[in-house]
Amino acid sequence: MQANDSQTVDQALLQASSRVAFAGLVHDLGKLGERARVEAPKSHIDANVHLYCPFNKEKGFHSHKHAAYTALCLDRIERHLPHLTGDSVAPFASWKSQGADDSLLNAAAMHHKPDTLLQWVIATADRIASGFERETFAEYNKAEERNHYRTRLLSLFEPLYREEQASAIDQLKYRYPLAPLNPESLFPVARDQAEPDNNGAAQAEYLALWEQFCHKLERIPPSHRKQWPLWLDHFDSLWMETAQSIPAATAFNSRPDVSLYDHSHTVAAMATALWRYHHERGDDPEQVRKAMQYRQDWDEAKFLLIQGDFFGIQDFIFSAGGETRKRANKLLRGKSFYVSLLCELAALRLLEALALPATSQITNAAGKFMLVAPNTPRTQAAIARVATECQDWFGQHSFHLSGIGLATTEACANDFLAGKGGQEPPFRHLMQRLFAALETAKYQRLSLTDPEVPIIQSNFLSRFDQEKGICALDGRSPAEVRLERDNTQSPWVSRLARDQVQIGEWLAQPRHQRLVITRGQPLHDGLTLAIFGYGVGFTGPGEASGQFGALAKQGELVRCWDISLPTLDDTSLFHGYARRFINAYVPLFGSPDGYEQQRYGDHAPLDEIAPGKIKTLEHLACEDRGPLLKEDHWVGQRALHILKGDVDDLGLLFERGLAQPSFARMAALSRQMHFFYSLWLPAWCARHAPNTYTVFAGGDDFFLIGPWKQTTRLALQMRQQFERFAAHNPGLHFSAGLLQVKPGAPIQALAEQSEQALELAKAEPGKDHVTLYGQTLGWPVLAELLHTSERLLAQRREAAVPLSTGYLYGLLELSQMASEAQVRPEAGLWRSYLSYRTQRNVIDKLSKRPGETRDAYAERQRQACDDVLSPIAQGITQHRQRFQIAIQHLLYQLR
Repeated sequence: MQANDSQTVDQALLQASSRVAFAGLVHDLGKLGERARVEAPKSHIDANVHLYCPFNKEKGFHSHKHAAYTALCLDRIERHLPHLTGDSVAPFASWKSQGADDSLLNAAAMHHKPDTLLQWVIATADRIASGFERETFAEYNKAEERNHYRTRLLSLFEPLYREEQASAIDQLKYRYPLAPLNPESLFPVARDQAEPDNNGAAQAEYLALWEQFCHKLERIPPSHRKQWPLWLDHFDSLWMETAQSIPAATAFNSRPDVSLYDHSHTVAAMATALWRYHHERGDDPEQVRKAMQYRQDWDEAKFLLIQGDFFGIQDFIFSAGGETRKRANKLLRGKSFYVSLLCELAALRLLEALALPATSQITNAAGKFMLVAPNTPRTQAAIARVATECQDWFGQHSFHLSGIGLATTEACANDFLAGKGGQEPPFRHLMQRLFAALETAKYQRLSLTDPEVPIIQSNFLSRFDQEKGICALDGRSPAEVRLERDNTQSPWVSRLARDQVQIGEWLAQPRHQRLVITRGQPLHDGLTLAIFGYGVGFTGPGEASGQFGALAKQGELVRCWDISLPTLDDTSLFHGYARRFINAYVPLFGSPDGYEQQRYGDHAPLDEIAPGKIKTLEHLACEDRGPLLKEDHWVGQRALHILKGDVDDLGLLFERGLAQPSFARMAALSRQMHFFYSLWLPAWCARHAPNTYTVFAGGDDFFLIGPWKQTTRLALQMRQQFERFAAHNPGLHFSAGLLQVKPGAPIQALAEQSEQALELAKAEPGKDHVTLYGQTLGWPVLAELLHTSERLLAQRREAAVPLSTGYLYGLLELSQMASEAQVRPEAGLWRSYLSYRTQRNVIDKLSKRPGETRDAYAERQRQACDDVLSPIAQGITQHRQRFQIAIQHLLYQLR
């Protein structure tokens, strides 16, 4: 399918914008190079220092020597970059031409001593991204750095909501180790574990990072250098992996709590928007340069922040038709992935319509994204065009029950300032405006009075074929194709539904761990339905398919994304392609063992068991069943748990949590929070919860399905790991609802009930609760109750005490009595009942062992009484009705 006129991209403008973005992205590359002590002749370094670094006349030294290393490092990697010489390097001069003052290298390296317009564009973006007031930056520009070799990145989460937020850095306990992005490097550690004892060891860590960066840079396909937007997307992912734990600023009073990546990425977005604003207006370069130098234009609304919001996600994922149960595992997975894919492609469509590179996208998580664009008529027209395209697509395929809404907010440079001491930060007001704009957009999903936006297409009824009928999977769309292409007995479905089932199958296969986005027909295994004009294909590593060089050269290859799942053992995630963390863990069968048939019995199809095949929900429901000792049958509840949760008060965290908010800090918070769920969680599930379906997980929320017992344990593990992720800040936590269901229950109803369980948890004062078996309690209480349950189960299995199911059911009644003791005096007898029933049903039934003396038997009875009665009595006394959770958890394992 060829791109239509509305999808035509101004390639020359996009290429030029990508070069400006790259200059912004690498302006602080020298911070890595200088701290790594990249070797170069002293004369070369000294020359760069005099050229690029400010001179402090009062103290007689050059500051910010990293700028000199930015030029040095760019020279070192120049051969791996797209061409920067010749005639096609606009808006810069050719790298080594007579107009080299305006070369890309100088624009990047001169950000502390800017002179030309392009240099001032990068320098201004640098200051805006940091939120510097004029006086603050002047001091920063003259300041000496603290020991920047040994200083490690602070956690943004540790000081949130605390009075000591603005306290001395040395009082903060946690730092991030200097390491590439991987599941473990997301977690801060104690300061003494992160900061080396001496400069030599610290520099060695930086040098290892630099060498890995250079090695990985070579893995970006050379054929992709012909297309700046494509290549820059790859490079941005490499820079993210490399610089995600490098402190961006260590001079003056700056807090090293923003990573070099988050700062650089934000600078790239701001610089691109700045340059484009004046380029599109045709402003006089010299006048613009002077205005930037003296901040005469910092109240001019040059920026347009664009927010996208996927509404109706739950309806999109959980809508169901008559055939859904049979293929629920693949369909759920496919729909979940499709939501993330739609968000990525909607953002991409906007970027291309605006002729902006991937670095202009600041965030994309949990169905929401944000772009930075120039505030020009061209931008406004492009947004309106894309909004219409999105509405048309969703109208055609979801009948506007779901869609992507767009909201825009104008901003000037002053809006991004962090503010002076004691003053309300201007950026906080901008954040409030952003939230308000997005909230308004939620209620304007579809203009019901706009004649240009029909609610139902005029040809809606004519799309239904009498033979094919309604889609068997979603129960509402016109059926178009067979679900299985060559099977005439296969049900009729819509193309969207078939693609979703196909995605659910492909994602479980190693050879489908790359996404290839094209302007024409998809490559390899592709979706039958184009999304916003893009073809989407699934394939393996580029080395096995020629790296798509011909398509890249023709401009038909728009993006190539690595969506492979990380593991907890990964130390590096970059494999030569741009990374998108939109994939999630799917339970697969391993090598069949002798227990499979006994575990599943008649409850799950045995003919679907094969290595590498996806487990159905029926299989997962049986995974907590197990054999009892001295018995020849398997027991355990055949059920699933749906786990739904999200971070408490995240909106307040972004709006009010930071003492010194800035655009880069906001981007860093969003990225780190998103990666806990989209990067760490799939890796954790693969190792510790292999029977878990991550229906969706990203941003700040998650929806998981798995065996009831294993999923309960996973919820506790996630809560414990989140504490570590949040630097043990008690003000940061999440709430969750656990709902036990049978595998054949209607998925739409389950989604609604799990949401209700989550709402109950969040209704508790302070939140930070979980709802299970209809009761809401704190996470520590749940951990204690499950520990008691497992202790009693172990005693029963070891035959230490004869805990009958009748006795256990009686404990449910006694727990209820204990909760009513204050209103019903007779309920206060629960302790007497407990002692009597324990003596009669447990202690008296403890068999005497052959040859055991009377005294030994009596002692064993007393010990058994202590082992059983004490924890139960204590548990009921402390938890009352909630103690039923411990007993229910035990009984479900014995059914």
